Amino acid sequence: MAKTNAARRRAFEKKQEQMRTGQAAQKQGELAEMAFIYRAESLGFDVAKPYGDSNRYDVVVRAGRQFWKVQVKSSSLMAWGNYRVHAERIERGRVIPYTADEIDFLAIYIIPEDTWFIIPVRAFAPHRSVHLYPRGTADGGRYEKYREAWWLME
Repeated sequence: MAKTNAARRRAFEKKQEQMRTGQAAQKQGELAEMAFIYRAESLGFDVAKPYGDSNRYDVVVRAGRQFWKVQVKSSSLMAWGNYRVHAERIERGRVIPYTADEIDFLAIYIIPEDTWFIIPVRAFAPHRSVHLYPRGTADGGRYEKYREAWWLME
């Protein structure tokens, strides 16, 4: 027997809630990468996605003759007025912060705010997490100057 429209709608809304609450982190990451590619390409950058997941970066962005290694992250959960994003990788059970040898930029998509932060690695390394305040703070937040800073990759 086919599902009713009401049952299909409930199932769809349940999947949406799972995405919002982080129960589908891998899928959220994949969607963020696609969103990055779409946005960067629409701004005139050329974007390439390396084969596999063994690189430290998710995409390569070309602007003129310059190539940038970009790690794409996303967050959908606000806690204490900020979105926290891990700026690290795990290797053999050890947590290792990203370095300038591995990536050039961390591109962070804040899903509920539909906002990108394009942060050069030198701005956060050697820290292992980045706290973003897209709704503002008294001092504007450490990374506010990188909100929608696509021009840094020119």
